Formats: sequence, structure tokens, C-alpha cells
Amino acid sequence: MLTVASDIEVLARFGRALADPIRCRILLTLHDAPAYPADLADTLGVSRTRLSNHLACLRDCGLVVTVPDGRRTRYELADTRLGHALDDLRTAVVAVETDRTCPDTETKGCC
Repeated sequence: MLTVASDIEVLARFGRALADPIRCRILLTLHDAPAYPADLADTLGVSRTRLSNHLACLRDCGLVVTVPDGRRTRYELADTRLGHALDDLRTAVVAVETDRTCPDTETKGCC
């Protein structure tokens, strides 16, 4: 049974997904077009096992879905609005000065 997550839970899931560069690359690749795991692994230059773990995380976060396609399974963004959100985040981050980091980077691991 699916439940609607609260706003905080939704943002936390999205943040968890974006916390890893490989997951970010997966999301951006799927934003361009749906893809099969083997093709994603080749495109991103990661092992299939590692990719599988990241795809599982993205599925658990509710950001990607699987679509059966004959004997294969294709991955795509769970909602087209996620693509718009990724575009908005990318353009917002571009506005940040590249030589500045969060003062808490060393102790809290942010930025």
C-alpha cells in the first residue's frame, strides 16, 4: 500500500538521493531518456553491482521506477516533474561562487 509522504520526508528522500555523485549522474542521465541498467553502467563507467545498489536507493526514495520491457527492465524518472526539479537545482547551484564553501565543510561534511 502506497502512502503519501510528508513534505519533510519528500525533501529528505530527494536530499539523500542527491547526496551521492553517482546517483546524481543516474538521475541526470534518466532525465535525458529512460535507460536499461547495463547501458547505464556502461555510460557512467561503474560496475553493474554498484549501479544496482544506487538504483535500489533511488527506487526506495521514490525517484525512479522500473518499467518491464519484454525480458528486460527499463528505468525512468518516477515523475516528469523531477526532471524540472533537477533543472531548477542545477541552475540555482550555478549561481553559487565556485571559490566559496560552507564554513562547516570540514566538521559537518556539507557543501
